[in-house]
Amino acid sequence: MTYRSPVTGRPLVADTPHSLAAVGERWPVVDGIPYLRTDSEGLVAVALDHLDAGCPDDALVALLTDQDAWWTGLATDLGELKQLVRERDTLTLRAAMGLLRMGPVADYFAHRWSDPTYLAGLALVEAHWRQPGTALELACGIGHYLRELSARGVACVGADVVFSKCWLAKHWVAPAAEYVVFDAVALWPVETQTFDLVACHDAFYFLPDQPRIAGLLREAVAPGGVLAVSHLHNAAVSGGAMGPARAAAEWATLFPDAVVYDERELRRALLAGDAPASTRWSDDPAIEAWSIVETDGGTARDLTGGLAMPAANAVLQPNPLLDGETPHWPSDRYRAEYGEAATWLADSGDAARNRRVLDLPARW
Repeated sequence: MTYRSPVTGRPLVADTPHSLAAVGERWPVVDGIPYLRTDSEGLVAVALDHLDAGCPDDALVALLTDQDAWWTGLATDLGELKQLVRERDTLTLRAAMGLLRMGPVADYFAHRWSDPTYLAGLALVEAHWRQPGTALELACGIGHYLRELSARGVACVGADVVFSKCWLAKHWVAPAAEYVVFDAVALWPVETQTFDLVACHDAFYFLPDQPRIAGLLREAVAPGGVLAVSHLHNAAVSGGAMGPARAAAEWATLFPDAVVYDERELRRALLAGDAPASTRWSDDPAIEAWSIVETDGGTARDLTGGLAMPAANAVLQPNPLLDGETPHWPSDRYRAEYGEAATWLADSGDAARNRRVLDLPARW
């Protein structure tokens, strides 16, 4: 993968095994992940100093302290981060997130494998599957979608603004993918490259400068490819949206040529194994969120398998949110956000489809 400077757009080349450079600038590469955040010059310098001194673990600890502008949780603890780095080959994903002090976000990531928003995103991509050879996911989190794509032979690049998320993805969730850390509002280090599938799942609604980012996502799609953006909050939903939201007309302005889905329909199609029916933008208070694709034609396919179902070689195990037939919610907040639409609460139908059994990472 060739990256470009997020400041000047110049090509970046490896000047050492642990850094990328162009004239007048230099960026760290820690555990194989380029760190290209333009608003973190101090952290860039600290990481480079540690790397140049032959102390890669110290550079790693430094970058694991980083967070995005929206973070309101606890700050990380250096002692806990050093423990995480020291024991990274034996810790579970949940223990790692605990040492990163991710709080409610850790609940979200640990149980995303069966949350209704995630399933709607899988259904969206599967409904418009075109055998992609390459994929880019913006705001990839800890790599849930990249894991499924990689398992099907897709060469993936995951991008996020938070280094620790990409690092968790690389070591616990989707190691076959490539990762890069950058700010979506800066120049994109991948801007000159295109991909068969470009996605942004459950994240676009909180990104800044959404018109520009929508355009950059669109430009990253290769000819014949697909853009998929899931979970766009409806400002008119009854009871209020669960995050930043727009009215239907505003989303329509950002994605005027999109095929639009009510996420409830995507989940219905996944459970039924048929094709989802598209809808129109509207201020219907019953719609919590929409998902969209932009393609150059074609209709939705039946969700009989593919990305919407566990990979053929998956080892399935009981959903840890179920204790027998009793739901075991990680928090009241999680239950309030996902409980009403949780497919795994039903004890009928295919257990893999409704996610009563899951394909979890080896060190979940």
